[in-house]
Amino acid sequence: MLAAVLLPASLLLAGCSDLVGTGELDYVPGNGGVVEFDAEDRQPPVELGGETTTGEEYTFTPGTVTVVNVWWSGCGPCIKEMPMLTELYDAYDGDVDFLGINIQDTSAANAHAFEIDRDVDYPSIYDPNGNALLAFTGRTAPRATPTTLVLDEDGVVVSLINGEIPSRTTLTDLVEDAGGPPAPPPATATSEDASGSTDG
Repeated sequence: MLAAVLLPASLLLAGCSDLVGTGELDYVPGNGGVVEFDAEDRQPPVELGGETTTGEEYTFTPGTVTVVNVWWSGCGPCIKEMPMLTELYDAYDGDVDFLGINIQDTSAANAHAFEIDRDVDYPSIYDPNGNALLAFTGRTAPRATPTTLVLDEDGVVVSLINGEIPSRTTLTDLVEDAGGPPAPPPATATSEDASGSTDG
């Protein structure tokens, strides 16, 4: 169970360098655990913004269920789940918004090059100082890389995944639970789950 206190963004960033995951890729390993918040336990709507990897200003606007993914290009699990996120972004076709928060790449240009290489079309805030992460408080504060949060139409975090997304079905179920549309069919047979499992 996640602690109910806010972990400073600086500690999250430091942990990405101090804890080793697989091979030479450093990250804070999560367990892929899903946390769904009861209505009475939810935090107020997030106020989120910053400069994207392309240098544009981004301000989060409620109104659509939104998937927020905390990542960086040297994180093995982030790389592994990215094809699933990009496939779902295309499959939802605007009915669900997607946003990345890049927390550790050495420059916005490096982060954007990674996005281009992997056909990531949704925006990412470049956030090496952790300022954007301060929008998430208490139990919604990201504590692993990657972390994926699902926000409802009011901008309230209703669930999160601590670590790599277990399956496509896991994420689409959380989106639907947040008030989003039913899951679109996968674009290809191999995109059901970035980790190879199809059983949610």
